[in-house]
This record gives sequence, C-alpha cells and structure tokens, in this order.
Amino acid sequence: MSAVVAAPAPVVFKAACPDCRARFELDAAAIRLAIGASSRTTFYSFTCPECDTAVRKPAGERIVELLTGGGVRTLRLHQTV
Repeated sequence: MSAVVAAPAPVVFKAACPDCRARFELDAAAIRLAIGASSRTTFYSFTCPECDTAVRKPAGERIVELLTGGGVRTLRLHQTV
C-alpha cells in the first residue's frame, strides 16, 4: 500500500496599495524582501496589480519571519566601508 501525500497549499500574502487603496493577495514570487543592517534598511516590496505602482514597506522582525517562512526571495544588503 502506498501513501498519497497532498502537496502543500501555496502561501499567499494579503497586501494593500497605499496609492489606489486596493486590497489583494500576492504569492511569494510577487514579493521581494531586503534585509539591511537596521530596521530602516529592512523592507519588502511589490508592484500593485491594480495600478502598477511600485510599493515599498518597512519589515519588522515578525514580517521578515512570515515572508521568509512563506518562500519570499530575500536579498541581504551589506554595508560597504
């Protein structure tokens, strides 16, 4: 007897656009996370599917955990001396 394993459901994130105020869901591929040396340089970004505006929002520790756990691609920003 063989076991059937169900594929995990894709992760979606709820987001909103500050320009057009649309609310929508994005998959992990539509979001980018940048982790910098401080909270000022740690953010996530996406393009609004309604108005095509580039959106950038700060990402605290909890947001970073959720996005990385959900498969969002992460860019680590390094400070140059």
